[in-house]
Amino acid sequence: MENVSITGHGTLDGQGEPWWRLQREKQLKYPRPRFICFQESERVLIQGIKIINSPAWTINPVRCNNVVIDGITIKNPADSPNTDGINPDSCRNVRITNCYISVGDDCVAIKSGVEYSKYRIPCENITITNCTMLDGHGGVVIGSEMSGCVRNITISNCVFEGTDRGIRIKTRRGRGGVVEDIRVSNIIMKKVMCPLVMNMYYFCGKGGKEPIVKDKNPHPVNEGTPVFRRVHLSNISAREAGACAGFFYGLPEMPIEDISFHDVYIHMADDAKPDRPAMMDDLEPMQKKGIYMNNVKNAVFSNVKITNHEGKAFTIENCENIRLTDCTE
Repeated sequence: MENVSITGHGTLDGQGEPWWRLQREKQLKYPRPRFICFQESERVLIQGIKIINSPAWTINPVRCNNVVIDGITIKNPADSPNTDGINPDSCRNVRITNCYISVGDDCVAIKSGVEYSKYRIPCENITITNCTMLDGHGGVVIGSEMSGCVRNITISNCVFEGTDRGIRIKTRRGRGGVVEDIRVSNIIMKKVMCPLVMNMYYFCGKGGKEPIVKDKNPHPVNEGTPVFRRVHLSNISAREAGACAGFFYGLPEMPIEDISFHDVYIHMADDAKPDRPAMMDDLEPMQKKGIYMNNVKNAVFSNVKITNHEGKAFTIENCENIRLTDCTE
């Protein structure tokens, strides 16, 4: 399809409660419907509308080019299962602007398919700006479906409140694909369990419990080895964070590489509760911790301040060339 638009100022109600109930009771015979899904379309505009109670993912463009999602409101209950807000999958040239998103899973999730997908198409040239994101598992998330690669992403001028995680990148062995050239700037977070996460041991979904996924020993690098590189974050403020300020865990055979953090301020909550910052095996809950890094290479932290934390501000293990300048000790 070409030149498709959904615009206006009305409310679309997906009446998702029966689907959520069947999902919780594990009685679904077929997958739940996504609310709005365009496939292989050119010049798509979704503007002005309000969407509530989606049965599953709310807006899901797949293999589309030139997509604009502007000025919309998405509201799904915080406990509704997998009701992501906006999920561009294997798309190019997507602009997400001026949106209010409060959902039961990721507010925005950028994807490009899994290792057994029919298509391996990058998701690239994505801009996300001037959005407010509440509840849900993540503010802006990349992966874990990233086998087709994700690149050239900018996230700016957004507010996250009450999401489990803020900026989150996740994958595991076997997925392959490269996440690269990501820029995040001017973000305010409040009551986010873990503001910044990059995890290459993500265990959810099909194949996530295989022994290779959780093995901390190095493996041969092959087409199933995922890559995170050239991720840069600046001008971020987070208050009342919970588990830890940041969690970055790469693979021993493929460290997270070339990342930077400039002018980042994170204050841990007085009443923080223990929780796991990333979905990975053998990870104990954390509470009011600083930044944890394992298998990271070539990282710069400049003017990164962590307050009201317990223990070290930075825990660095199995890393190479980590530079801290004017940071909390």
